Amino acid sequence: MVDPVVWDIGYLVSAALFILGIKKLSSPKTAPQGNRMGAYGMLLAVLVTMAKMYSEEIIGLELIAGGLAVGTIIGVWMATRVEMTGMPELVALFNGFGGGASALVGLSEVLTRVNPATLDIPTDNVDLYGTWIAIGLSVLIGCLTLTGSLMAMGKLKGGFYIPLTKKDDRGRRKWVNFPTWGPPWLNIVKGGLLVASFVLIWLMIQEPENADYIYALVGVSCLLGIVFVLPIGGADMPVVVSLLNSMSGIAAAFTGFVISNNVLIIAGSMVGAAGLILTFIMCKAMNRTLTAVLFKSFGGGGKETVTRTKVGSDPEEVAMVCDGISKCVIIPGYGMAVSQAQHAVKEFADLLEAQDVEVSYGIHPVAGRMPGHMNVLLAEANVPYEQLIEMDEINSELPECDVALVIGANDTVNPVARSGEGPLGGMPIINADKARVVVIIKRSLSVGYAGVDNDLFFEDKTMMLFGDGKKMMNELNSAFKDL
Repeated sequence: MVDPVVWDIGYLVSAALFILGIKKLSSPKTAPQGNRMGAYGMLLAVLVTMAKMYSEEIIGLELIAGGLAVGTIIGVWMATRVEMTGMPELVALFNGFGGGASALVGLSEVLTRVNPATLDIPTDNVDLYGTWIAIGLSVLIGCLTLTGSLMAMGKLKGGFYIPLTKKDDRGRRKWVNFPTWGPPWLNIVKGGLLVASFVLIWLMIQEPENADYIYALVGVSCLLGIVFVLPIGGADMPVVVSLLNSMSGIAAAFTGFVISNNVLIIAGSMVGAAGLILTFIMCKAMNRTLTAVLFKSFGGGGKETVTRTKVGSDPEEVAMVCDGISKCVIIPGYGMAVSQAQHAVKEFADLLEAQDVEVSYGIHPVAGRMPGHMNVLLAEANVPYEQLIEMDEINSELPECDVALVIGANDTVNPVARSGEGPLGGMPIINADKARVVVIIKRSLSVGYAGVDNDLFFEDKTMMLFGDGKKMMNELNSAFKDL
């Protein structure tokens, strides 16, 4: 039998790697190293756990090898196949996997404890209540995170597609779509399901030998996760992804208490706290409270109808305007991600820098579908980290900027937010309208997620390039080279 101290030392090293990894994630420059350290910490934790279970003869070597092989193959396959535009969906799915794993461990503990052959119920009331509350919360939060994350992934993808029915206009066979649907009474349903979950946990404590309550808790928790995310629209998805990430960590921490696993407690608490902090940062960036995100729709139903028109410019005109400037700020949005235009944007920046133009990138905290989405895309295109400037810092530079190039962004540069009225009222924005010339690449004049018309499109100093982001950037690059 291996000394238990060996396992504790392994878990301690793993926890240290998690802490150092999260610390390095605070900067885009050190984020890749932090991500690797977190991955190494998780690998160590898995290996130590497997070795411990084998040493204590809980599982056999074939299950250990099989589990590692299957998990590794699935992880590598998903990570290598995903495009940068699909990264938010993958993150949401991984959040769900984390919650589901915690729920399964809690469910396994219940089924073990209610088995008459292995019944192990603490006689002390404090131990009894603490154990079963931890089990109940692990199942509740884990199942909620699982179904909520699957719903979030479906919304981000625009629906799930399988080989059934007729192909849509993008050549895929559509199965089901997850629309934003949130009548006022749905909040009452959420509250009722949450109360029912706590009642079921209390009944589990009163009758720990009855497994029916845990099965009911699984069903209620899964339903709660669905109705929790169902009314939340695309603009609030960065907040929801962060919150679900936090909940997956909290579920893991409760699971750690259930099975007395220190690394789960430490890692789960860290993920839970970090995700919650990031959630509040995202809320602040949108000038919305977490309560408003969860219980009130953002924009939605009453979208404005665009009645004004704007004559579009052509790439040659924009190229001539950019010739001879001294400073350019590029402001990316989700449209850049959809069109995969980040490499063309980097090429444009290189062309400007070859003429001694100062180029920087203004990054809004909620640009894209998850926190840091724009940073990831631009890092993929080898944009130097020091050129990625956060919203508060870039706003002070925009009045001296010759050209602000907005690609695929709308609400995050909409000046109406300064009025304090409407869905965008009070939301911090990047002050693109302060630049001397504004170039906006967008498919049309349509409104953004908030459903609010953007006056910046119609200003005299604004030049609109209508079309796909990547196509327009490539044409702009060609026109600039021909000058």
